[in-house]
Amino acid sequence: MAVLADGLYRPLAGDDARVAYWLRHVRNGVLLSELSTFAVVGYVLITHSPGRHHPAILGLAALVVVACPALLLLPLPAMMRDRRGPTLFYLWTLATSALVILATRFDGGASSPLDALLFLTLTYMATTYPPYGVVAMGTVMTGGYLLFVELPGLTTSGLFFLAVMVAFTLICAMTSANSWAVYDRQLILIRTQEMLAATDPLTGIPNRRAFLDRVSAAVDAAAWGHPTVVCLVDLDGFKAVNDAGGHAAGDTLLTAVGSALGAAVRETDTVARLGGDEFAVLADVSVSFSGEMLAERLREAVALVGSASGVTASVGVAEVEPGDDVVDLMHRADAAMYRSKTAGGNRVTSLAP
Repeated sequence: MAVLADGLYRPLAGDDARVAYWLRHVRNGVLLSELSTFAVVGYVLITHSPGRHHPAILGLAALVVVACPALLLLPLPAMMRDRRGPTLFYLWTLATSALVILATRFDGGASSPLDALLFLTLTYMATTYPPYGVVAMGTVMTGGYLLFVELPGLTTSGLFFLAVMVAFTLICAMTSANSWAVYDRQLILIRTQEMLAATDPLTGIPNRRAFLDRVSAAVDAAAWGHPTVVCLVDLDGFKAVNDAGGHAAGDTLLTAVGSALGAAVRETDTVARLGGDEFAVLADVSVSFSGEMLAERLREAVALVGSASGVTASVGVAEVEPGDDVVDLMHRADAAMYRSKTAGGNRVTSLAP
């Protein structure tokens, strides 16, 4: 049952672009329903079928004309992000199928051409539901048609129509499976690209771009009293490591420094490599644990991992203030770090805004 529920209620949208896609899909569905209804009204009024001027069919058509546009009044953007989205589409399909089957019955049953609208509904389903949903709704539609249109006088032509319905449902399910598989692959590729774009390829920690994005978010959070600091960590004596052991030795040390800095902060904090031998840390602070205390811990972590090669760290600290410009904030941290560097390195400097 859990697998079935997950298959039927697969999340439709996880981002704004996907929400916009489903909103267009709903609008297209409303338009399709309206056009189909007007075609049914024309059929009932013009042809000499059993349903000619049938008040029940015309009443059902009027219901669709009024009810379908009302769907656009629902909080669709929010609904597409949770189970209300799939539920909307399932109820919409069930209501449409019931109306088509009733109209077909009023128009003479199996001989009515109105049952062709079921295939239109199935086609729309194939571009909406996951495979489980297509099979479930196709089964309900086929069963409803059998019970309310074909029985009790099931004919050979009726059996043929039902067989075509089953086959078409399976084709739509395969189409749905392919569509969702393509979407999953695209999502994996996008997330992989986003991760690569935000990750330093050598150390595996966030890069400058990702760090600045998080600093921007921290500035916004500072307006709500959330205290954070930026620490810039520049390695002292790193050039000598490259000169003595080559770039491979330097890369090994940079990776070790990234790991050491990560171990010195909490999981919710951010350690990034800005480039070369310069690292940055964005971390929460409090009255009992200040930015200077954090910076001292970072300095000690680098001194420990770089002790064999004589590498230490110059650390600059800048508090994140509400309304800060990210560039100015980084400049303050950079200026503090250079004061540590010019004072001989292996020390911490903090600059007030």
